[in-house]
Amino acid sequence: MSAATETRKRTEAAEPVAGTPRSYRLTDVLYSEWSKIASLRSTAYTLLVTIALGVGLALLFSAAGAAEFKDASAADRLDFDPTATSTKSYIIAQLALGVLGVLVVTSEYATKMIMTSMVSVPRRSRLLGAKAVVFAGVALAVGQIVGFAAFLVGQPMLKGQEAPYVSLRDPGVLRAVFGCGLYLAAIGLLGVALGTLLRATAGALAVLVSVTLLVPTLVTALPGSWETNVQKWWPTNAGSRIMAVRRDPDLLGPWAGYAMLCAFVAVILAFAFAVFRGRDG
Repeated sequence: MSAATETRKRTEAAEPVAGTPRSYRLTDVLYSEWSKIASLRSTAYTLLVTIALGVGLALLFSAAGAAEFKDASAADRLDFDPTATSTKSYIIAQLALGVLGVLVVTSEYATKMIMTSMVSVPRRSRLLGAKAVVFAGVALAVGQIVGFAAFLVGQPMLKGQEAPYVSLRDPGVLRAVFGCGLYLAAIGLLGVALGTLLRATAGALAVLVSVTLLVPTLVTALPGSWETNVQKWWPTNAGSRIMAVRRDPDLLGPWAGYAMLCAFVAVILAFAFAVFRGRDG
C-alpha cells in the first residue's frame, strides 16, 4: 500500500459521514449558546433596562424607606435594614432576568430553531446544560451590577434623608449586597427550567410571576401563624433573606434560606432535564 493511499484512508476515516451529526465539545456548545444570547439586540436592551430600573427604583425605595423610618415607632426603627431597603429593587430585576431565562428556551421553540440545535448537539443534556450555564453567568453578572449599584446610590439617599445608612465594611453588608446577584442568578435559572418544561412563553411567565410575586403578596392576607410559616418556607421568600442584614428569629438565616431556594430551583431544573431528554422535539 502506497503512502498516499494510506494517508487518504486515514483522512476519510477521520471525516464524519455525510448526514451524521458532529459530536461537539462542551466548550463549542457553550460558545454557541453565548453567541445566541450576545447576538440578540433585545437581550442587550433588556439587560440595560434591568440595570437602569434597578438603580432608579433603588433611589425611590430608599427615599420611601427614609420617610417611613421618620414616622416609625421605636420598635420598628430597630428593625430598619438600610441594606435591604436599597436592594429592594431586586423585585423588578428578578422578573426581567426570569423572563429572559424563559425566552432563552421558548424563543427557539417559537422559531423552530430548537430542532436545528438538537440535530447539531444530539446530547440534549449537554445542550440544555450549556444554555443553563451561560445564562446563569449572564444573570449573575447583571445581578451583581444591580445589587452593588442599587446599594451605592441608595445609601447616600438614606444619609441625605437623615435615616440610618451603612457601608460595605459593616458586618453582613457585603454578603447581603453580593447575595443580590446570587439570588437573581437562581431566579434566572428558574426561568430557564420553566421555559424548558412548558415550551410556551405565556405559560412559563405565568408560573414565574406566581412563584416570585403573586404568592409572596397573597401571603400577607393569611392569618398570623400561616403568614409566618409561608414566609419562612416559601422558596423565593427564604432565598431573599440572603439580601438582609437584620436577622428575624421567625425566618431562616441568609444562607439557609438561599440554600432552600437553590434546592427548589435544582429540583425544577432536574425535572426539566429529564423531560427535555425524553421529549420528541
